[in-house]
Amino acid sequence: MVKTEPIDGGRRLLRGLLLAVSALPAAALAQADFPNRPVRIVVPQAAGASLDIAARTVGLRMQEGLGQPIVIENRPGANAIIGMEAVAKAKPDGYTLVIAPPSAVAINPLVFKQLPYDTLRDFAPVSQVTGITFVVVVNPALPVASLKDLATLARKRPGELPYGSAGVANMNHLSGELFSQLNGVKMLHVPYKGETPAVTDLLSGANAVMFTTLPSVTQYIRSGKLRAVAVMGSQRSPVLPDVPTAAEAGMAGITTSGWTGLLAPAGTPNDAIQKLYREVARVVKLPEVADTLSKLGADPVGSSPEQFGAFIKAELAKWAKVVRSSGIELAP
Repeated sequence: MVKTEPIDGGRRLLRGLLLAVSALPAAALAQADFPNRPVRIVVPQAAGASLDIAARTVGLRMQEGLGQPIVIENRPGANAIIGMEAVAKAKPDGYTLVIAPPSAVAINPLVFKQLPYDTLRDFAPVSQVTGITFVVVVNPALPVASLKDLATLARKRPGELPYGSAGVANMNHLSGELFSQLNGVKMLHVPYKGETPAVTDLLSGANAVMFTTLPSVTQYIRSGKLRAVAVMGSQRSPVLPDVPTAAEAGMAGITTSGWTGLLAPAGTPNDAIQKLYREVARVVKLPEVADTLSKLGADPVGSSPEQFGAFIKAELAKWAKVVRSSGIELAP
């Protein structure tokens, strides 16, 4: 007589396994083969801007390792708030990301009374993609050859020495405020609608000083139309090897750098975050990608989610002090 217990037992075991698998959260099952459809990277600035170029340079090469298309979507407006809000409210599955500048991540939360997102609550860091060198430049007619000269002149002309920026409460503006606070001086902030018109007025002499990204002024420094006083990074730029850092000029406290970083909605599974991070880190090391970024004045980074998260917290703490001291506050 054939016994059926082992067969019945096997069937019971199989049914149990099937029930266990069916009980797993759908998100966990979906992440097993992440990504299995196109990934969207939102750029909260207009097409053609340096952030957009970085997104396309790095993002489109990520397709190779991820095995799925990367779709770049420009959603500019409201100081990057529109694009950031869209991603903060997106489904946290790894398929919607944002490449953000420091103003969107570390400054907007400090200056807007009501912001539809919270950097630390609503986003999961993926990786810092690039770092961007900032430089202090002056019109050659200004009798300034160093940061100390600039501070001395500002003291002699309190509230009169004009410095241009790409707008209120961006990195240009706050870098100027940081310089002023550390030196106990007061300069005249002149905001523009973007870096280009601010640089144009600097060239004409309508403005005297700018604290700005290196890519926006490199050609004018090389041609002698502008004078570079110092770079604001932790080390000299290979683009301007003869220009000292702020620390070398005796003002270590005004270290400033622009950057771009990739973030996902909070709650995105860690497996997806890690896979995206590894792909960013791989792509930024490619020689052709590093060369393209270098021409933008950007340095490849590719930091881990943990490193990028710590960096964001440090940026928020740093600029909070500047914003509090300057009293900057913007309407919603």
